Amino acid sequence: MSKLRIENVSRTFAGVHGGDAVKALQPTDLEVSANDFITILGPSGCGKSTLLRIVAGLDQPTTGRVLLDGRPVTRPGPDRGMVFQSYTLFPWLSVGENIAFGLRQKGVPTKQQREIVANYIDLVGLRGFENHWPKQLSGGMQQRTAIARALANDPEILLLDEPFGALDNQTRGLMQELLLGIWEREKKTVLFVTHDIEEAIFMASRVVVMTARPGRIKSDVPVDLPHPRHYTVKTSPEFSALKARLTEDIRVETMRTVEAA
Repeated sequence: MSKLRIENVSRTFAGVHGGDAVKALQPTDLEVSANDFITILGPSGCGKSTLLRIVAGLDQPTTGRVLLDGRPVTRPGPDRGMVFQSYTLFPWLSVGENIAFGLRQKGVPTKQQREIVANYIDLVGLRGFENHWPKQLSGGMQQRTAIARALANDPEILLLDEPFGALDNQTRGLMQELLLGIWEREKKTVLFVTHDIEEAIFMASRVVVMTARPGRIKSDVPVDLPHPRHYTVKTSPEFSALKARLTEDIRVETMRTVEAA
């Protein structure tokens, strides 16, 4: 059985001030196996973040349903860890306290909390920053904290909505390597939304391409690059071939968006 099933999910938003309704997502089906790392790629406004929010339980589909381990998703829950593009740490909590937040909510004993937090502090390379406040951290360090917080809760699936979009290119590349290394070790199931083609290929076991709004899945492309995956794979012929194919797919959909404007 698939880890995650998205069945006939669509989303239409009501018009503002009596205006026309906005169809953001056409009926969409997707199956995700355990330990898959799926990147969702598409032009701006295609509904990829809407789809992720529905999986997270932060929004409700107009039609269809989402099943996680065979159970319908109807609201947010600890079985799904969410990381956003904006830095969503609690500013009044230290790095360690932010990471422990979900564990406290679940009533995990204090000693076990400390052990779990220490493990993820090491995993994301923040040893020595446990007692710092979020405002004292760089953007990359804040996102490392957010990823550690999501993973510490041991979710069934990790959902990431353009988590590196606000970072400079060098930091973004390092964060890609960090997250991919964590996935190679932890083998979590991951859905990762991005508009960056190289990022989509480098991170994924499959790249799902969406059409222009109202979005639907246009193609589902396996990425057979070996693991552990080093950044130098980005210069390989196999990577270049995938990039050329996906660039053409996205270009066609972006042109559709421009022509419809």
